[in-house]
Amino acid sequence: MATSDARPEGRNSLLAKIHIARKDLALGEDVYRDLLERVTGQRSASGLTDRQLVAVVAELRAKGWQPKAAPRKGRKPRVKAGGSALLAKMEALLADNGRPWSYAEAIARRMFGVEKLEWCDADQLKAVMVALVKDARRREGKEEEA
Repeated sequence: MATSDARPEGRNSLLAKIHIARKDLALGEDVYRDLLERVTGQRSASGLTDRQLVAVVAELRAKGWQPKAAPRKGRKPRVKAGGSALLAKMEALLADNGRPWSYAEAIARRMFGVEKLEWCDADQLKAVMVALVKDARRREGKEEEA
């Protein structure tokens, strides 16, 4: 049986999809409201049932809307207990710069010949983190010049 927490998430997700699709398809206010009324009989998405929301999403897909896939950032590596704080810092640096975990693994491969971050010791992880900090500073400098 579904929990009560699952339902609002599904509803909010459907509402978000509808509003994203509306924006992606460049539907004007009147066209959007007419579409809602034609599919559900109502002119506002807030009062729709889950079934009606699904029908609206299906209609928007029939109109040509294609949801964009979420960017894949890779799997967070598992490291020994001493490296978890370094890993958290690395994760923040990667996220701030829009880089995937494979970028940090490529740094480790290049610096130490280690294929995976899981295989790095604490000193190697720290060196990779320092390289990510330098990369972030280098990127900030380029943004200021532009």
